[in-house]
Amino acid sequence: MWVALSLLGLMLLVAGGVLFYIWNSLQPTKSGEVKQVTISRGMSANGVAELLEENGIIKNGFVFSYYLKLKDEGSRFQAGVYELSPGMEINAVIAKLNSGDIIEEETIRFTIPEGYTVLQIAEKLSSEGIVDKDKFLELAETDREWGDAEAVRDIPKEAALHKRLEGYLFPETYELKKDSTEEDIIIRMLTETDRKLSGLPDDWQSVLESSGKTLHEILTIASLVEREVVVDEERALVAGVIYNRLSYPMRLQIDATVQYALDAPKERLSLADLEIDSPYNTYKIDGLPPGPIASPSLASIQAALYPADTDYLFYVTKKDGSQTHLFAKTFEEHQRNIELSEKATE
Repeated sequence: MWVALSLLGLMLLVAGGVLFYIWNSLQPTKSGEVKQVTISRGMSANGVAELLEENGIIKNGFVFSYYLKLKDEGSRFQAGVYELSPGMEINAVIAKLNSGDIIEEETIRFTIPEGYTVLQIAEKLSSEGIVDKDKFLELAETDREWGDAEAVRDIPKEAALHKRLEGYLFPETYELKKDSTEEDIIIRMLTETDRKLSGLPDDWQSVLESSGKTLHEILTIASLVEREVVVDEERALVAGVIYNRLSYPMRLQIDATVQYALDAPKERLSLADLEIDSPYNTYKIDGLPPGPIASPSLASIQAALYPADTDYLFYVTKKDGSQTHLFAKTFEEHQRNIELSEKATE
């Protein structure tokens, strides 16, 4: 009997010791300074427990892991940077990780207007202290993979391209981490182009295929539309004129392509400007220029994919301040429209 009682007492003593160890391990640590703890995406509950122990937030990661299993916790922990204090109650730590109460990272925010060129984008971001202009432009000329960005892979390997990534940096308002590099920013803008393309009508890829044009050519047409049109209702009409001229065939003779070739846009082009030797001068070359001349909006991309079915071959800007155009099927009608436009300024 004494032996049995002794064994029972010893077992109770061990059990009590284990329970005390577990209880003590789950008690708050000694209070201390707030610490920043980073929970990585995909980190396991055991990994989180080890990290919290290393930072002095909990006493024992091993016991904490089993406590999480017992409470069915740990699967809802959210990634991010947390401010956690030694001395916090263990359930308060769990609640904070579940709620995703993370430190908001400092960010940069910038807007790229529709129709901006790579050069204009670089200058704008440089003036705002976000990028190094030369480094940004150097990267924009690089023939390489850009992470998971897909549309950019359609760029042909042509030396005639003025700026390799022209037309592929989507015009949008962006918010990125403050320490984002020029490469980070370019990749973000390229993947935004992919995201916007996915928002086109469901049949856009079959329409692209049936058009006989590459995505690069569609973005080139879209960029011409973007630089020529202000009023949304006219985008498909101008795209229709471009298609009609290409199939006629007629030279496009679009002033915006000459402006792009000059790099420094003028308020009014001279006759000499129209004679410059450039693969982008559509007064001198047949067909499309080698690539886009600006970053087109989604509306212009859609117009390039779904041009208006029209017989128009010409258009001229109304000089009445409306920023709309007069369209014509023949050169004679176009000449009359030019006269009408000029009269609007009298």
